[in-house]
Amino acid sequence: MLFCSVSFAQNDSIPSNKKLKDSSKQKEKYGLRVGGDASKLIRSFLDDDYKGFEVMGDFRFTKKWYLAGEFGVEEKRTTNDYIDVTATGTYIKLGADYNAYQNWSGMSNMLYGGFRVAASNFSQKIDSYAVYSQNQYWAPQFNASESKDYSGLNALWAEIIVGLKVEVLSNLYLGVNAQFKYIIAQKQPDNLENLYIPGYNKTYDSGSFGFGYGYNISYLIPIFKKNK
Repeated sequence: MLFCSVSFAQNDSIPSNKKLKDSSKQKEKYGLRVGGDASKLIRSFLDDDYKGFEVMGDFRFTKKWYLAGEFGVEEKRTTNDYIDVTATGTYIKLGADYNAYQNWSGMSNMLYGGFRVAASNFSQKIDSYAVYSQNQYWAPQFNASESKDYSGLNALWAEIIVGLKVEVLSNLYLGVNAQFKYIIAQKQPDNLENLYIPGYNKTYDSGSFGFGYGYNISYLIPIFKKNK
């Protein structure tokens, strides 16, 4: 009889132990993270030839994958021995990031790689330019200071992005990233190249490849939690 009483007591304790185990499972935060690129704001104050800002966001939809995107506005003046031109416009980037970092309990840092498809609409204003002549003895170099505006320009490109985001305070993140870009298509003025494309950055001698970087600060707005 004593044995039966002990057995029943053990059986009664099983459900409570199971509940204890279930309640001890770690939860991971899922939500919308929004922020901006601090490097563009700093550059706007330090570089007289540049003005710009970028807002960014991502949304975690699986354990490892995040929908991500950026939107920005830039104005960049480019000067050299032959031309003085200012590009002004907006851009948008959409894609996804994969978090390769295995977080410890309670952490939500990111070491990630991802991709973007990006587009920019912009204009170029030429304040002065020079037509180079190889034989300047017979045909001196021609210089013009007449201002010209070219609007309705655009570009489409793809990006591979790598970076990290570290939670420095609760839900507050600091991050850095590098972007490797490839131009798919672009509209240029007649007899002139796009020396700078907002969002793409500087172009290199008619090449299709480019590079960019960013330092961002962002805040996570938790929406729901899932078991780790």
